[in-house]
Amino acid sequence: MYTSAGISAGIDLALAMVEEDHGRKLALEVARLMVLYAKRPGGQSQFSTSLISQFREGGPLSPTLQWIQENYRERLDNEALAAHAAMSLRNFSRVFKREVGVTPAQFIERVRLDAAAKLLEDTNLSMESIARECGFQSGEHFRLCFTRRFSISPRDYRHRF
Repeated sequence: MYTSAGISAGIDLALAMVEEDHGRKLALEVARLMVLYAKRPGGQSQFSTSLISQFREGGPLSPTLQWIQENYRERLDNEALAAHAAMSLRNFSRVFKREVGVTPAQFIERVRLDAAAKLLEDTNLSMESIARECGFQSGEHFRLCFTRRFSISPRDYRHRF
């Protein structure tokens, strides 16, 4: 018999049951798809690996958001993004913030951090290599951004996941 004290505890219980029946790898994948931890360490921000699903498909920025997802390794500036969206820089910045809820730079950083989290989980690449692969200016910049967003260092994240 299993019991839980509420919704969050019930989700934790369900993930524990998936892990028990099908292994840790599947439980982590389910947690990742649900934007949850397999085991929540309390007080830390949730990880999201599917940013694009937050946005309405067919919206005015849908092609540009997809393009960012595919080209996050490159140097991306607002002028290039506005040109891709076929908008003036001023209009692009206004529409992006309204539609996406963050600035283009914040969105790009999130996409890069999601890619970095995946590399931390799936590879043994060095922190510097991951930083370069994901379009960060330096390993130190990557570490600062990652820790600010996830409230955990990249090394600790790799160890946990």
